[in-house]
Amino acid sequence: MFVVQGGKILLIRKKRGIGAGKVNGPGGKFEPGETALQCVLREVREELRIDVTDAREMGVLNFSFTCGTIPEIRCHVFMASSFTGTPSETPEAEPFWSPVEEIPYDLMWQDDRYWLPAMLRGKRFQAFFTFEGDRMLDYSLETEEE
Repeated sequence: MFVVQGGKILLIRKKRGIGAGKVNGPGGKFEPGETALQCVLREVREELRIDVTDAREMGVLNFSFTCGTIPEIRCHVFMASSFTGTPSETPEAEPFWSPVEEIPYDLMWQDDRYWLPAMLRGKRFQAFFTFEGDRMLDYSLETEEE
């Protein structure tokens, strides 16, 4: 989930799990019976203590890893512009606002620099990435207007 307001984007410094230490948007794993929307709303509430009120799905990211110890991952990416509550630090995440023009891509997964700018321009997307550890080896990205 990426909340964008007034030229700024709400990001997190991930504290644990896959990607610990990296900057990202809040999110996580499905619980049994959840839809992608239900999952992301729950994860944002758990990680940041806010309730997003206008989430819309923007795309899907598909990841494969050459190491074999991490399974293939499919991520549904959402964007929003409004929420209730105050973004707060939790054991999972430390939230911060970044100007959209200053997104710290060097602290994020390498794939983010390819699809995130397209999403911020209102394009829906589907992307496929291959990683070896933290290093991106290959990708393909398809975009369309929302």
